[in-house]
Amino acid sequence: MTEQLDLSTLENAINSLKEAIAVVSDDVWFKQQSSAVQHTLIAGVIQNFEFVYEISVKMLRRQLEQDAASLDEVDSYSFRDMMRTAGEKGLVRNVEAWFSYRTLRNITSHTYDHQKAKTVYQASYAFVLDAQDLLERINERNQ
Repeated sequence: MTEQLDLSTLENAINSLKEAIAVVSDDVWFKQQSSAVQHTLIAGVIQNFEFVYEISVKMLRRQLEQDAASLDEVDSYSFRDMMRTAGEKGLVRNVEAWFSYRTLRNITSHTYDHQKAKTVYQASYAFVLDAQDLLERINERNQ
């Protein structure tokens, strides 16, 4: 029997992202904040996005390693191969969305631009749902 994955870090990170999104989504309250506070809160959502993305990919890779015939099989995967395999195995619903999230993650790590930050922030709403779905699917495999 394979060892169960500890998904608590991913679960906590997703909850943190959900909380950050909830704070920023309170339009009335958010618009009452200064521009500096608004930018800081949005930066918090983006930072949570980055953290959840990294942990999601790590947990996905670990799950695929557990499911694989050999570790070498998964180690040889490119990111795109890993996501396609995850889609084939029912761990990810929308592989293309995860390709997009990777692009957004790379944007945030290489440059800061207000418009790019806004794009990542807006994508966080869909991303958190996909990350939650991934968590649930991996969790089912670890029961």
